[in-house]
Amino acid sequence: MNRLALALVGLTGWRRAGTAAALGAGAALALPPFHHVPLLIPAFTGFVWLLAACRTGRSAAITGWWFGFGHFTLAFYWTGNALLTDPERYAWALPFAVLGLPAVLAPFPALAAVAVHYVRGDTLARVLALAVAWTAAEWLRGHVLTGFPWNLIGYAWTPVTPLLQLTAVIGIYGLSALTIVAAASLACATDAGSRRFLPAGAALLGLAALTLIGVVRLAGDGGGEVAGVRLRIVQAAIAQHHKWLPETRLAQVERYVTLSSDAADIRPTHLIWPETATPFYLAQEPALLAALGRLVAPGGALLTGAPRLATGDPPQVWNSLHALDPGGRVVGTYDKHHLVPLGEYLPLRSVLARLGISKLTAGTIDFSAGGGPRTLAVPGLPPVSPLICYEAIFPDEVVAKGQRPAWLLNVTNDAWFSNSAGPYQHFAAARVRAIEQGLPLVRAANTGISAIVDPYGRIIGSLPLGHAGVLDGPLPRPTASPTPYARFGDAGALVLLVLFAVAAAERVRAAAAGFSTLVLGRRDLRY
Repeated sequence: MNRLALALVGLTGWRRAGTAAALGAGAALALPPFHHVPLLIPAFTGFVWLLAACRTGRSAAITGWWFGFGHFTLAFYWTGNALLTDPERYAWALPFAVLGLPAVLAPFPALAAVAVHYVRGDTLARVLALAVAWTAAEWLRGHVLTGFPWNLIGYAWTPVTPLLQLTAVIGIYGLSALTIVAAASLACATDAGSRRFLPAGAALLGLAALTLIGVVRLAGDGGGEVAGVRLRIVQAAIAQHHKWLPETRLAQVERYVTLSSDAADIRPTHLIWPETATPFYLAQEPALLAALGRLVAPGGALLTGAPRLATGDPPQVWNSLHALDPGGRVVGTYDKHHLVPLGEYLPLRSVLARLGISKLTAGTIDFSAGGGPRTLAVPGLPPVSPLICYEAIFPDEVVAKGQRPAWLLNVTNDAWFSNSAGPYQHFAAARVRAIEQGLPLVRAANTGISAIVDPYGRIIGSLPLGHAGVLDGPLPRPTASPTPYARFGDAGALVLLVLFAVAAAERVRAAAAGFSTLVLGRRDLRY
């Protein structure tokens, strides 16, 4: 262990940068869909050792940047797939997407590395400081500019549903902080003394205890199902390069109609189609509305994604979700409020448009943003909070304040990313939103992964990526009362970070006191 640490500490130049990038990439392999969670230990243990050898804040920043660059390059490689849906227009930008996004995000780990560098304590103090700084950097990444909290380290635990129950109290950011402490604590093994393995052992036992608590929580009453509701989620698996072709749009709707009409043991009361399942301005197509209404059972509804147009000067377009009753009337609408930069609108349009850069979605008009999270009333259903596409990755934006729903509905089109890691990561994040809020999640994705998830994150039923079909199932009930996270948001994670910061400060104080004692003792001996 000491030899390995010394080898890392002795690295300089490109060897240090390359090692940091490799460690960061190793940490990415712990995330969905790979789930090689043990790789977090060498990744963050090695990161602590590398930072311990940095003599300046600039050196720490560079090391942290390379760690982040390696991490985000592997974690977000799939973003390039979106450009390949129209390679003639966008293939030239592939290197900028695959390498540019990691380069833009890498400063967040660099900031965390600088913070750790200035902690003048023992290794455990640096481990605790890294947990605080890394989690704070993740929070900043999720909020600065439009925010991008995708692939937070806590998502590594998505296969371990019992441990995920922690997010009902401390959220995904709090779970990230605990994960960093557990992964990096082995770095203390290089310290002197017989207790150098104590932090790693305590971290292992702590995770085991927290997992056991989650097992107990899952053993409780699941809350049952909403009476009189039978859902049918339709996953048509429409390829993205066919999505907006004029000659295929009607055939796409017919495909959804055919799948929705398939026989079932229990007739569905509600049909759920994914984001932009109807590639028309649906509210302006009365004949199509009437035809879709005939699919709906009495007292039920069809919920479908569709663009919405408001003519004017200038015209406006929204990425919307409509609820249709059996008469084909639009009885509820939600407009997506958190838009994807470059995907749904072009930031700095006056500059980028001159360079020939356009948004990836069809049309020349930028989408307009809706008014924010809202609770939607739908005939025959409890109140619902709709989430379109990647709105599900923002922990604090899934429920409108003062309007708590009874369930979450995530409609999305992940065909942009084909059969890559992206759709798995997207689904993992949506699952955690259900646990945090104590609300069931229903997810309809064009190419997958569609699913029904109970308020504890357990998957009741799902359709795999790339599969066309339907998923029939019940609507689970929410937890009996709102979770601590639903009540207080990220306050639980903040308390945890404060505790870690106080513990790190105490280790620094103790180290400083020990150094002072040593110096004074030598002075006494000298004189």
